[in-house]
Amino acid sequence: MLLARVIGNIVATQKNQRYEGTRIMLCRQITPDGEEMEYTCLSLDSVNAGEGDIVVIAQEGWSASTAATGKPGAAIDSAIVGVVDYIDLL
Repeated sequence: MLLARVIGNIVATQKNQRYEGTRIMLCRQITPDGEEMEYTCLSLDSVNAGEGDIVVIAQEGWSASTAATGKPGAAIDSAIVGVVDYIDLL
């Protein structure tokens, strides 16, 4: 899992029928302090995240596909599985 900020929305006019009704978001990994890192990925949105939101991304095939489509077995590498309200660093 990783922490990321949603930096954009990807528009796909054609996609596999398994992904109909899902949104693809462009996300950049961040540190717990909120500093951006170099890693950027595409993730299917399963929690209605928006641009600028800090999110938790699952990057394990089975979890990502089940969270994003509600059905196991879809070919998905990463899915947004949570929107972060705040980060409390002790």
